[in-house]
Amino acid sequence: MNPGSSLRIGRILGIPIYIHASWVIIFVLITMSLGAQFSAQHPQWTPVEHWSIGVLTSLLFFASILFHELSHSLVARAYKIRVDSITLFVFGGVARITNEASKPIQEFNIAIAGPIASLLLGGLFYALTLFFPYGTMVGALALWLAGINVTLAVFNLLPGFPLDGGRVFRAIVWGVTKDFTRATKAAGASGKLVAYGMIIFGAGYAITTREWGALWYAFIGWFLLSAAQESVAQIAVRETLSGLRATDVMSQEVPTVPRDISLEDYSHEVLRTGRRCHLVVTNDRMVGMMNVPMLNSVPREEWAHNSVQAVMIPRDKILWAKPDEPLLGLLERLLAADINQMPVVSSNDDNENTGAHIIGMITRDSILRVMRTRAEVGPLVPNK
Repeated sequence: MNPGSSLRIGRILGIPIYIHASWVIIFVLITMSLGAQFSAQHPQWTPVEHWSIGVLTSLLFFASILFHELSHSLVARAYKIRVDSITLFVFGGVARITNEASKPIQEFNIAIAGPIASLLLGGLFYALTLFFPYGTMVGALALWLAGINVTLAVFNLLPGFPLDGGRVFRAIVWGVTKDFTRATKAAGASGKLVAYGMIIFGAGYAITTREWGALWYAFIGWFLLSAAQESVAQIAVRETLSGLRATDVMSQEVPTVPRDISLEDYSHEVLRTGRRCHLVVTNDRMVGMMNVPMLNSVPREEWAHNSVQAVMIPRDKILWAKPDEPLLGLLERLLAADINQMPVVSSNDDNENTGAHIIGMITRDSILRVMRTRAEVGPLVPNK
């Protein structure tokens, strides 16, 4: 889930929390369902009480999902794995963990933390029902939240990747086979089976019984199927780029332009050469980077009156690549930053403003070309 399409609502333990626009849909649906349920089961309450407890229960439900995702995140951070964000969306929540676990036991512990957290919450809410009967607002709220948290834990333990149970299954297969790729493929296949099962059950039950609420299972199954297919595709990318580094793909030709040329002249240079990105120099010293998106950010009628220096990316804002940086990680950095190219520098310090020797340029297109070529040719066969 891309935080760029979500609203940031705060930060917990240093982790940014986002709400996706789709979250509003499920929040409204759950609140309406709870309001109707409480109205039918507790007619002695006033309409204000029915809907107030419905809203509060919905908010605590999503707080429970947030607690579930935070548990994954805190265990990941304990293993020095960075967590970029947590996003709540229509199907629940997702913690955006930057890197994969390096060992099966880490994967297992990160995955199992969520269901354990949900079971713990289920137990705590059930304990409240021992003090507050179901006829009270607190009792009704607590009983529903106890059941939904236990259901959340059990559902997430299904062995379908990317559910927590699928990740637990991958960790077990990984531990047994010592092969992360094989384990991910097995978990992806298991995820597809679970997804197809949910789609068939949800659609079939809805059609035969005319209880259309069962279609929700089909929607969740479709989501899981897409996620499982994406996980297998990511492994294919990982295998394709395995062993390659920035220096293997970069272009050693580094086009440059002076900082004082007008944007009009820069556009002519782009059209003449077809180059979409240039380093900006003055007195043989790099001062920034210019590309076509930056050019197009300025109205065309102003090109003749503005220089490249006015709109270029300053040197201190440029992301660098190392010659020996693995290509997979570099592609992930390009995608995360939503940029198309990076200079490759021989300096040992990416933040140096002096002494960084630029030896080439690397682009998303060059990486994708390598991926397509390797996919067509197939894996290398070792010489006998």
